[in-house]
Amino acid sequence: MSDVSDPIFAKIAHRYDRINRILSLGQERKWRARGIDMLSDGIVLDLGCGTGDTDFGDRLVVGLDPVVEMLQLSPVRSRVAAVGERIPLRDGVFDGVFSAYVFRNLSSVEETLSEIERVLKPGAAAVVIDLSRPAHRLLRVLHRLGTAVVLPLVGLLFARAPKEYWYLHKSLDSLPAPEQLLSGGDLDLEAVWRSGLFGFVYGACLRKRPAAASVDPAA
Repeated sequence: MSDVSDPIFAKIAHRYDRINRILSLGQERKWRARGIDMLSDGIVLDLGCGTGDTDFGDRLVVGLDPVVEMLQLSPVRSRVAAVGERIPLRDGVFDGVFSAYVFRNLSSVEETLSEIERVLKPGAAAVVIDLSRPAHRLLRVLHRLGTAVVLPLVGLLFARAPKEYWYLHKSLDSLPAPEQLLSGGDLDLEAVWRSGLFGFVYGACLRKRPAAASVDPAA
């Protein structure tokens, strides 16, 4: 996914989930759950699954992540070490795709969305949860100032990795707003919502178009 971010996540793998809960004030699982509720039952690809700390209910889950140190901590039985830009799985096999806090670290969002579309069944949904700057200009400035201080401090206190969490601060400015980032491709953008302080967490639901109905030439 990224030559820059992958070594960072390998270093903090054992502390990753705990720090996420601290930074989100305990809300992080709720943000994921809202997106998971939009997925159908069946087989779900957890793209960028990390340590597998996501509750998908009774769905069958395949976890995919490029960071082996993360995958080794996952309780998910079906795990694949790979990147989102090149998913080594068959076409049209998944009833849903879920990806949380991954898109800022991709080498190519466009290639990853194309791969998601390929592995989804027709009509199935993909849900993306990630962090972004607030939409309002003033709140965006305040949020940028806050993360410049808070994120490296949390990284220092809880992971002994202030430089790694400075990277997280910078990554929040790496991509456009989700309405722009996720529209215009082969997947239809159905909904975008905001959560968290100042709305810095976004969720998006995209859907693969249904298969085109065949036309009987004899009709």
